[in-house]
Amino acid sequence: MLPSDGKALEDMAFDLISNANALAGQTHPIVTESVGSLVRSMNCYYSNLIEGHDTHPHDIDRALHKDYSTEPRKRALQIEAVAHIEVQKAIDEGEDPKDFPASSAYAVWLHREFCRRLPDELLWVEDPETTRRIQLTPGALRDGEVVVGRHLPPPAAMLSEFLQRFEHVYSPQSLSKVRQVAAVAAAHHRFLWIHPFYDGNGRVARLMSHALLRRLGVGNSLWSVARGLARNVGDYKALLMAADDSRRGDLDGRGNLSQAALDAFCHFFLRVSNDQVRYMSSVLQPKELLRRMELYVEDETGAGRLPKGSFPLLREALLAGEFERGQAPSLTGYKERMARTVVSKLLDTGLLVSPSHVARVRLGFPVAVVERWFPALYPVSSYAQ
Repeated sequence: MLPSDGKALEDMAFDLISNANALAGQTHPIVTESVGSLVRSMNCYYSNLIEGHDTHPHDIDRALHKDYSTEPRKRALQIEAVAHIEVQKAIDEGEDPKDFPASSAYAVWLHREFCRRLPDELLWVEDPETTRRIQLTPGALRDGEVVVGRHLPPPAAMLSEFLQRFEHVYSPQSLSKVRQVAAVAAAHHRFLWIHPFYDGNGRVARLMSHALLRRLGVGNSLWSVARGLARNVGDYKALLMAADDSRRGDLDGRGNLSQAALDAFCHFFLRVSNDQVRYMSSVLQPKELLRRMELYVEDETGAGRLPKGSFPLLREALLAGEFERGQAPSLTGYKERMARTVVSKLLDTGLLVSPSHVARVRLGFPVAVVERWFPALYPVSSYAQ
């Protein structure tokens, strides 16, 4: 249930705590909130990808603006994407249950909140052997048996016992901070091994991991482990499968599991988490982000798509978090009417956002700029329309 004590794993957990804390203080809190919205969309994209659902960032962005495709399958996947984002937003904003995330109550909440937002066609699963179709009930534990690849999860009648054991082992009261961080990785696998729902377990496990890291003060809205898992999906699935398989010298699928395989998965999970924190730290480094923003604005201004004077306003929004519209003349060096025109254009493009026509403005991150401002956030192929 827990990884072995070991210096390598402990060092990785310490690094994650340190690096995540540094990342959290790297940007203005208001900018952090805006980046968080972008990261939720990214997290959704990569979590969908792991499930075999390739929903392009542009389609996710359109769905967030209530612009759904007329093609039924694409529309369903857009709704699925919005469901994921809304549940993660609740976690990020502290609107989730007070239960510890590694618990059956929290898992049921995640499953219910995600699935109740899905269209009917995504609430059906089919047993590949019997072809029996089962309709998912949001938040309901399975009442029958399933096979996941070569793995036989615990019988439905024993789920409550396994979930009670799960809660007991991963309770934070009995673990040091470093051990709690390492235990997030172990809980991720062991929850999937229990497989308490007919479908949606992978989604719940990744959202649970996100919530666990946030509760531990390590995770935040600026990074997501899902990106790393998806970009290493072959290793992710192979290591999950290896940790499922007790034929590595232990007992059968319902007996003792391989400690070595669990340790290997935990090392992978923490390495990937550290990679994601370092990646986001690099792209959010203010000096470099400003340089990429300025190059983008120069190109757009030269093409006539943005007015001159745009960059000083975007720079102020990044460094100060937000600014009053009345500051635009002094920031751009233009007279009031022209300065208002520049602000209006930036609001039209989504590069600046504001809750009302008189409120302060802050930086926006429309999909159109993501590839330039945050290189490699998504795979290059994902931007194809």
